[in-house]
Amino acid sequence: MEFHCRLGTATGEVLEQVVTAESEARLRHEMGEKGLYVLSVRPRGLVAGPRMALPSLRRIAQREFLVFNQELATLLKAGMPLVRSLDLLRRRVASPTFRRVLDDVHDRVRGGAALSEAFEAHADLVPGVYTASLVAGEKSGTLEQVLRRYVAYEKVVASVRRRTISALIYPAILLGLSATVIAIIVVRAVPAFAGFYETFGRELPLATRVLIALSDFLLAFWPLLLLGAAGSALFLAAWARVPANRVRLDRWLLALPFIGPTAQKFATSQAARTLSTLLGGGIPLVAALDVTARAVGNRHMAVELDSVGRRVREGESVAAAMSVRAVFPDVAVKMVEVGESTGALQEMLASLADFYDEEIDTSLGRFVTLIEPILLVIMGLIIAILLLSLYLPVFQLSSVVGR
Repeated sequence: MEFHCRLGTATGEVLEQVVTAESEARLRHEMGEKGLYVLSVRPRGLVAGPRMALPSLRRIAQREFLVFNQELATLLKAGMPLVRSLDLLRRRVASPTFRRVLDDVHDRVRGGAALSEAFEAHADLVPGVYTASLVAGEKSGTLEQVLRRYVAYEKVVASVRRRTISALIYPAILLGLSATVIAIIVVRAVPAFAGFYETFGRELPLATRVLIALSDFLLAFWPLLLLGAAGSALFLAAWARVPANRVRLDRWLLALPFIGPTAQKFATSQAARTLSTLLGGGIPLVAALDVTARAVGNRHMAVELDSVGRRVREGESVAAAMSVRAVFPDVAVKMVEVGESTGALQEMLASLADFYDEEIDTSLGRFVTLIEPILLVIMGLIIAILLLSLYLPVFQLSSVVGR
């Protein structure tokens, strides 16, 4: 059977080859004996084997996955064999999807496959950083330490993501409430006032006529508008699933005034922390760059990082390769350059990730501080204009009666 493989050498070179082997487990064993790291493998000309056919729409909960790895590291540290540890932990998993994955992993490991090989068979559900870390732990004999390092890495990344979402919750709630108030005014209050104004027999002010026309339009065509919005959302979602369009969309995201720099900092922090974790686990630099490029959320930066990996493979330094890609911040390039020159690239990358995490916190705090009063003022003005347009005929009628 033929397999298409991405292999990493001990010198950090990444190779793509078509290899013939009896099975995937046998292939990984043979490559391991040759001193090669199997980064990815898939049957040539086939979509997937029957054992890999898990629903792609399902996901493993991050918390459950981290708890599993924490418990696995504890059992391994206590001296319990790997197969027995997996057998014990798989019985305690609540998620049906994750339980099926662990059942398959347990069967593969009991059959002689390495733990990284077993999880690589479920690459659509397990992060590439995790399987690469397992490879490093198995090669160095420090699987328990690698598992703990991966758990710490995921906790830090999740903490940054959680703080980012928390900072945006209040502005989102404020926008939602304001939009609800405006919709109630336009859809409920305006038609009632329009019927009342018809009894005047006089021409209404321009602002009031525009408001009534807008209300009539929304009431008459809201099913079509709702259908159009849903169709547009589905089209954009399908469009964004195309890899080239996803790269283009992420490049546009980086060009936005405030969101762009924050997204750049987050992607840089994610890449630096991932690369530091892989280097700390013993993965060669070029192979670590390849895995990091696939782990970064912003696909435009992932493409640029992949280009950096190719230049490093050709003998160029990481800092020099990053400097010619405008997407990487100057601070990141300088810190990587210092790390390479001092031989402390892993530590410098971890410091770089911490630095940008703090920058993200500061930027988000400043953003929330500014956006709250700005949103209140803007929404207050919009509601005031709507109410003024709605009551303008009453004011005119009052002035006529007063004369």
